[in-house]
Amino acid sequence: MADVESELRKELLDAFSNADYPVKNQMGLVPALPDGPSTKFEAGDKSFTAMELATKLSSRADFPYDDAESLVDDVIEGLKDEGDL
Repeated sequence: MADVESELRKELLDAFSNADYPVKNQMGLVPALPDGPSTKFEAGDKSFTAMELATKLSSRADFPYDDAESLVDDVIEGLKDEGDL
C-alpha cells in the first residue's frame, strides 16, 4: 500500500502546488486543479475526484494551509483514517 500512498502523494502535490498559498478554504484550491472539482487522482486501484476528497475529508481539513505539503499530509492521513489507503 505504501506505493499507492507515495503515488497518490505525488499526484496531489503536483496538483496542489500550483495553488495560491495561503489557501483559506477548499474553494481556494479549485483554480489550481486542471479539471476543477472533477480532477481525478489515481493510484493503484484507488481513484478519487477532487470533489470526493473534499466531501470525504471536509471535517478533517485544517485551513488555512500555507503550503501544498501540509495540505497533502492531511489528505493522506484522512484517507488512512477512513480506511481508503
